[in-house]
Amino acid sequence: MTSSTAPSPKPELSFFGICPRGLEAALVVELEALGASSVKAAAGGVAFRGHQGIGYAANLHSRIASRVLRQVNHGRYRNDDDIYKIAMRTPWEQWLSHELTLRVDLNATRSPLRSLNFATLRVKDGICDRLREQSGERPSINTETPDTRVFAYLDDRFVTLYVDWSGPSLFKRGWRGEVDSKGAAPLKENLAAGLLQLAGWSPSADLIDPFCGSGTIVIEAAQMAAGIAPGMQRSFGFERLRDFDQAVWQELRLAAARHAESVRASNTAIRILGSDIDAQAIEQAHVNLQRAGLPSQAVRFEVKSAQQQRPANQQLGMIVTNPPYGERIEFQNDSRKTGRLIAARPRAGVGSLGGHWKEAFVGWRINVLSNDRDLPLQLGLKERRKTPVFNGNLECRLFSFEVFEPKVSPAIV
Repeated sequence: MTSSTAPSPKPELSFFGICPRGLEAALVVELEALGASSVKAAAGGVAFRGHQGIGYAANLHSRIASRVLRQVNHGRYRNDDDIYKIAMRTPWEQWLSHELTLRVDLNATRSPLRSLNFATLRVKDGICDRLREQSGERPSINTETPDTRVFAYLDDRFVTLYVDWSGPSLFKRGWRGEVDSKGAAPLKENLAAGLLQLAGWSPSADLIDPFCGSGTIVIEAAQMAAGIAPGMQRSFGFERLRDFDQAVWQELRLAAARHAESVRASNTAIRILGSDIDAQAIEQAHVNLQRAGLPSQAVRFEVKSAQQQRPANQQLGMIVTNPPYGERIEFQNDSRKTGRLIAARPRAGVGSLGGHWKEAFVGWRINVLSNDRDLPLQLGLKERRKTPVFNGNLECRLFSFEVFEPKVSPAIV
């Protein structure tokens, strides 16, 4: 009789997924679906655990996360020297190489330290001294385009150290050009995906974005419908780490490609429409669609104003949109409400849009992201739900409306 030794289970690692504030619950759902354990939402992100492949999969498949960090140490501190000692005790040589450039970022909440810049320097010194002790050389620092990044987080008593597994932020899917026709996109790709999830959109429903710009929301929707993993066209920070497992990563990518192929083979007609009055933006949206690995028929683009847009057929569907705070709806700064934007001509502009939606989109669900809390009043629509979401540092609301048949007064005989 021969005996065999069962393979040792893969060790569980601790991770933290950063995401736009307001999308933590959506990220929890994503990570649990990927097989992560101990998933727990926190402000601005989600802590979770899983083996190495779970961390790779979170980078490859998450549409919500901005960045995935692997926790490598956690300890109590009282002063800057304690932070240095904790960094120095961390076995950086397991993950980092002195041959790769390094950047250190630090964030803090209620930290008693007088200088966070000096605390950042102490983390950097601990990492570099440790690597020099192990290899004989210190890594070079590059704050602009580093090969590897380390993140430190301080609360009032503890410091937590992380190695970045993402590299460039995960909202950079790889399909947007360096400069779109409208400059930097006002809506990041992961926030667009979050809006679709918060709105409850699924590929079985028609979708229209009447302020689509260069196509962020509708292209995210088309990739979701096509089963394309958002990270398929880019590289990640973990690929440069010393413990990178090429075999695990290749299997994950192959599985993602097979899934997309099977979805593509089974898909029926998906009706996704993006429109904008800016012809140059629509031209760029066509380019972005192609870069995203999608066929031209995946999204129909039109040069058209929002007030001209109507459903393409009798099917009910959903509008998900982020109207620009600019000339197209005539918004301006309101000096009386610092940081707010109001409509310069709300009754003629926004009000007419609300009236158009009530007339043309009966039975549809309309979702509008705005930082103007008075938007429902200006549209003349009663919101069914409003969900706080941050677009960068700007606090917004995703207003959700349902357009009902107008009430008809009984005839007087």
